[in-house]
Amino acid sequence: MLSIMQQDHLTVKSELKLLNQVQQWFEQFCLQHLSKRGWSENQLYRLNLALAEGFTNAVRHAHQSLPPDTTIDIDVSLWIDRLEIRIWDHGKPFNPDAIAEPEPGTLQVGGYGWFLLRRLADQVVYERSADDRNCLLIVKYGLQGQ
Repeated sequence: MLSIMQQDHLTVKSELKLLNQVQQWFEQFCLQHLSKRGWSENQLYRLNLALAEGFTNAVRHAHQSLPPDTTIDIDVSLWIDRLEIRIWDHGKPFNPDAIAEPEPGTLQVGGYGWFLLRRLADQVVYERSADDRNCLLIVKYGLQGQ
């Protein structure tokens, strides 16, 4: 069984203005641990974009009726073959499979973020945890896992 090589955790309030702080924290992690392992700038850009989409979705949708001081927890775990980002929110759960995929050339209100996430990452899972939080898991396989 593979073990975690590096990990980090960040807790922030549910405020869009904190997106910069979240992305800078993630970029620092990438500079320290991913760049020297051969991850490309393009992979890191895609992961940062996926993180931004997941965080803003938690703020805008999951926490929309909750106080701004409701926290969002973010975990980053680097394994030998992949990077995992977990974004934990306290909102009501939803079923992402119930979102209709936008047809090319048509307009649709909402739902684009979920499809963007699935195109940026190798695996995206959204589930309710035993502690009544939701977890968005974003997985990207590295050089060894491709």
